[in-house]
Amino acid sequence: MHKLGKAICKHKRLILIIALLLLIPSVMGMKATRINYDILVYLPEDIETIRGENILSDDFDMGAFSVVLLDDMKIKDIKKLEEEFKKIDNVEKVVSIADVVGTAIPEEMIPEDIKSKVYKDNETMMLVTFKEQISSDETMKTVQTLREITDERCKISGMTATVLDTRDLSDSEIVIYVVIAVALCLIILELALDSYVAPVLLLLNIGIAILYNMGSNIFLGEISYITKAISAVLQLGVTMDFAIFLYHSYMQEKEHTSNNDEAMASAIGKTLVSVVGSSLTTIAGFLALCSMNLTLGKDIGIVMAKGVLLGVISVVTVLPAMILELNGLIEKTKHKEIFPKFTGVKNFVIKHYKLIALAFVIILPIAFYGYQNTESYYNLDKSLPKTLDSVVANEELKDKFNMVSMELLLIDKDIPDNQVNNMLNEIEDLEGIEWTLSFSKVADLGIPKEVLPNDLLEIFQNDKYQIAIINSKYEMATNELNDQVTKVNEIIKKYDQNAILAGEGPLMKDLVEISDHDFNSVNTVSIAIIFVIMIIVLKSISLPVILITVIEFAIFINMGIPYYTNTILPFIASIVIGTIQLGATIDYAILITNKYITNRKEGKDKKQAVSEALGTSISSIVISGLCFFGATFGVGAYSKIEMIGSLCTLMSRGAIVSMVCVIAVLPAFLMIFDKIICKTTMGMRKLEEGKWLKWKRK
Repeated sequence: MHKLGKAICKHKRLILIIALLLLIPSVMGMKATRINYDILVYLPEDIETIRGENILSDDFDMGAFSVVLLDDMKIKDIKKLEEEFKKIDNVEKVVSIADVVGTAIPEEMIPEDIKSKVYKDNETMMLVTFKEQISSDETMKTVQTLREITDERCKISGMTATVLDTRDLSDSEIVIYVVIAVALCLIILELALDSYVAPVLLLLNIGIAILYNMGSNIFLGEISYITKAISAVLQLGVTMDFAIFLYHSYMQEKEHTSNNDEAMASAIGKTLVSVVGSSLTTIAGFLALCSMNLTLGKDIGIVMAKGVLLGVISVVTVLPAMILELNGLIEKTKHKEIFPKFTGVKNFVIKHYKLIALAFVIILPIAFYGYQNTESYYNLDKSLPKTLDSVVANEELKDKFNMVSMELLLIDKDIPDNQVNNMLNEIEDLEGIEWTLSFSKVADLGIPKEVLPNDLLEIFQNDKYQIAIINSKYEMATNELNDQVTKVNEIIKKYDQNAILAGEGPLMKDLVEISDHDFNSVNTVSIAIIFVIMIIVLKSISLPVILITVIEFAIFINMGIPYYTNTILPFIASIVIGTIQLGATIDYAILITNKYITNRKEGKDKKQAVSEALGTSISSIVISGLCFFGATFGVGAYSKIEMIGSLCTLMSRGAIVSMVCVIAVLPAFLMIFDKIICKTTMGMRKLEEGKWLKWKRK
């Protein structure tokens, strides 16, 4: 390690030049990486609803659709607007009431069964289908074009419009996230470190690592907007303690040598030894997200694991070069450390460790109950501001036409019309179904097939399938809609075993079921992986159990608070926060534990060993925890996208809760379970109380 450190110090200027040059492809890669704003694309490809979406796209050229609400428009104006829409490349079909009645039939003569479904308060609807998928760049561009060529009388609803608004809002906020995170971290570091310049260098180093990480995402093809929004601030919060450790080590080494390069070489070696174990647990925690069936976990997990690795590499290469080159400026801007030593906190914890353990026993069931009963929502519209154009349109569609969830039923083309109608009648008898529509039903209304436009006919059937539209009044991703989708599937399978129910409702039902499974599995996987790594790092069976118990206790508190404050969380936050908090804050516990083991092996009794371990670690843990808090709190408070805001709020609160639990509960456990720890930890089996002196004399 020392040789590596000396090589880095020797070539510090070359390292800085290479580091700066690498920023060029990083920025290019970051700009070239596609950002995906549709969470539904992360559902597994082999589920039935995704196969249905693929059939709609491949066989009907209906990759997506939007319902356009038309306020107080005459038939002739609607026909004119249709023609404009059809000129857009990605638009496949445009259908409205104007296509059925034409321009010669007065509105009063439209059959009531049709009129009641498509007219309300002088407002009617137009269906526009797109060739490309919901969240494709081409479809979002098309919806943007639709908005540009329409006026205030037209509102465009649908998933693509929501995705488009999400993109625009997220892109407008992303720079502010980074500015807030950097500003808060800078304030904390200026208070914590002994130089005004050093915090700037530490932040610049992490910034370089973040750019490397974002640029290298190009090899993934695309990343989620959630990943893009949180990865920078999360990488900043998680890897900052590595940079702080290197800086402190360098300053300590300088007290023993006047040669800055030699001091830095030693600091690099010590930093590598120290952070390998903690960075491995953090990386493992993020990689555990890859076990999710919802592949958004893989997206976040790979990007963040890569970010931690690049952060460690940057800390032991780029940061030393920066510090050595600007050492004179660091020395000139030295000041007294403002952060306290927290001696009073340490003494309180050691003195009242039994009381703290009792508090743990009392709080644990309360926290766990809250954790188990915290509710989540899956309706993506709820995570967005109510003023967005798409949200306004979706709400109006719901309020005026009771079109809340629209499903598309794919059935065999050869099934007779009477059987299709019988099936749809059964479906209409279900609670919450507003209406159904198919070609067979249109024919039953007395409208001859010959007068129907080809666009309308092609929407309802092709050479393999016929389509029926089912409209439900139930909200997306609710228990009512999910139960209704199950019942609809039971009905349609009686008529056609190969029938597929597609659309947002069934997709959201799959999202709910897959996410519920992921919530349990990803936490289990992360605990198992980190447990194994800690067994290897700490060479102990009991210590990993104790450390994970402390952090899981902090997670229960963090995730239990929303239950007691009547806060409903976005589902993604519920799934990933436990794994992120475990992986990101287990380092705090490892820091104290390593020092405790060293102190015990040196012959100190348990009280002295724990006291010194806590006393020499508490400042580092507080600084690290506050940096993590600072990097995420501002984003949580500022973001108008609740999916991102809630996740960052949970991370910021989790950092503080974990910090407090590690400082208070972990030392208490080390004191209480010292004998068990000594018996189950390699190199400590002869260190039980009362046996130390006897073993030492031998």
